[in-house]
Amino acid sequence: MSSLHADGVVRRLGDKVVVDGVTLTLRPGETVGLLGPNGSGKSTLLRLLAGVLAPTSGVVTLDGRPLAEVGRRATARRVATVEQHADTQTELTVRDVVALGRIPYRRAWTPATTADEQAVTEALARTGLADRSGQSWHTLSGGERQRTQIARALAQQPRELLLDEPTNHLDIQHQLDLLELIAGLPVTTVIALHDLNLAAMYCDRLLVLRDGRAVTQGTPAEVLTPALIEQVYGVRAQVTHDPGHPLIRPLIRFLRPGARDGSPLERRATSDAPTTP
Repeated sequence: MSSLHADGVVRRLGDKVVVDGVTLTLRPGETVGLLGPNGSGKSTLLRLLAGVLAPTSGVVTLDGRPLAEVGRRATARRVATVEQHADTQTELTVRDVVALGRIPYRRAWTPATTADEQAVTEALARTGLADRSGQSWHTLSGGERQRTQIARALAQQPRELLLDEPTNHLDIQHQLDLLELIAGLPVTTVIALHDLNLAAMYCDRLLVLRDGRAVTQGTPAEVLTPALIEQVYGVRAQVTHDPGHPLIRPLIRFLRPGARDGSPLERRATSDAPTTP
């Protein structure tokens, strides 16, 4: 049963409050989307949940124990992270990269065990990379690199998976493929996203941040309203409800010809593509 919990966490950077009193409880097996503009605190909150950063105040607990008491190695066996950008100058194969996920289970300089090898093989298979295991990391496409990072996280055999905007810089096909993969994983997932329509399609619950504070949380249908989108993103939008999830169409602004005051003339976007603010 998943029991990763943030209770009123605050993170300061100098005089700036980056995360301001956020509370989040994860339910077993659900996918929670973190939404908000750039600088709203999504990445910092993910690092607090992972134990990479310590809260200035408040607490993150795992099974009721503060992460500081649980310890980094034990936390890494339960909670895996996938950052926005991952790169290496070292010549590694796909299997080598995925095998890095077994570090929390191994002592320094000890060889891989049968359990390690099996976990890596299973992670490669689950992410559709078994046939690429001997290929160089540097020859992979952006989508394949992201899948490799997810496989590396799965090799940790986590119960909680934290992803920071994993669909950035991917075309729509690879975005959909990646989110289909993530949504089908047998873990509890927290994923920071920019695309509101993708969040509506693939997340069970959303937490919306602005200036480090939680604005609201709930199901996509509860959260993604025209008023919320205008409040948080400063963009007017039309929200319709397709079967199962909302669909967001932003209102496109045009300047009136000859207008001196820059007053915008708004019209509704007619495209059904998943374009978001």
